[in-house]
Amino acid sequence: MTAPATTLHIKAGASGHGALTVDIDPARAGWTYSGLRVAALEAGQSIELSTGESELLVLPLQGAATVRIGSQHHELAGRSSVFTEVTDYLYVPRRTSFTLTSVAGGRYALPSALATADLPVARYGREQVRTDLRGAGDCSRQVNNYALANGVPTSHLLCCEVLTPGGNWSSYPAHKHDQTSETERELEEIYYFEIAPGPTGEAGFGLHRTYGTPERPIDLCAEVRDGDVALVPHGYHGPCVAAPGYDMYYLNVMAGPADDLVWLAPDDPAHHWIRATWDDQEIDPRLPMTR
Repeated sequence: MTAPATTLHIKAGASGHGALTVDIDPARAGWTYSGLRVAALEAGQSIELSTGESELLVLPLQGAATVRIGSQHHELAGRSSVFTEVTDYLYVPRRTSFTLTSVAGGRYALPSALATADLPVARYGREQVRTDLRGAGDCSRQVNNYALANGVPTSHLLCCEVLTPGGNWSSYPAHKHDQTSETERELEEIYYFEIAPGPTGEAGFGLHRTYGTPERPIDLCAEVRDGDVALVPHGYHGPCVAAPGYDMYYLNVMAGPADDLVWLAPDDPAHHWIRATWDDQEIDPRLPMTR
């Protein structure tokens, strides 16, 4: 049976409560590994949280923060916007309680994954973030890797963010990672979206697509707006399309049963040919956005 779209597209605020604008654990998502919380805090406001059996990153989306873990005190400089900067961040292992305090107000993503190993708390600077420019022409996008192919050890968590200039397509060609083989890894994935406003504050939007195979049908084609979440339990996902005039950001949270921290995702064979067309095109000059 095709998964109903309402379980795959969670609109802004629909999962939140209190200071958490997003609160999706594996049980809420209907799977095993991946989770995401987003905290929106006023200046000086704190929130006390516990990782439980999951590991997580404290990843500022906007604003500086401090994180207290027992006698440890970690400062995160954060950033002014996801569209202009990468950020420093903190790895917090499973079975750990911590207090997150905003310095001057901000938003803080807490991507998580069910963990099977105990790793130490670790702070990472901006220099640890690996940035890639992918595609070309109107398929140009920027990928900032926080826990993916950048040397950051985790138990199962993979995490990156994607910046797509207005009018461009990303997560394209559509790809999947729902089984384990020599060319693929089974990974549950969360997309968390932020959309830059228009020049006089207009609310922007984009599109997200997930579709399955005859053996495992799934179907979502949704308009996504600032703060929305899309869940990808299986199937091909992409494209994500940024409406012209509105830059798109999304945070990708991935985790699965393998502990090799490898991301392998084959394209939909019907659209793989598109990659060859990029050879004769330039990367969008609006990239990179973060410097």
